[in-house]
Amino acid sequence: MSHLSILPTVLRDADLLETCLRSMGHSPQRDAHLQDFGGDRRAVLVKLQLDPHTSLGWCRDGDGSLALVGDLQRLSRARSLEPLLARLTREYAARDALRQARCHLGDALVHVGD
Repeated sequence: MSHLSILPTVLRDADLLETCLRSMGHSPQRDAHLQDFGGDRRAVLVKLQLDPHTSLGWCRDGDGSLALVGDLQRLSRARSLEPLLARLTREYAARDALRQARCHLGDALVHVGD
């Protein structure tokens, strides 16, 4: 029987996470629930439905970070999961760096590119 597992991440900002997922073409849900095979439910801040039977979410961990929550047995069959998480991590890091630069540099022009 499958169950929900919680994995730590370096992500901290649920709004930024949602923005990144939307910019990647997804439709995340806020303040939702994940359900495992046995019917147990877990509240999550952000939920992403990968297919009709597979979803993952993020909840607040004890250290303030966002922990990834999902049914590892189902997720292990999702071939697109690893590239999705890699792209999400890059998108989140880039947006977070730009946000911090704007915060610390005030009116300075920040340029990203070659």
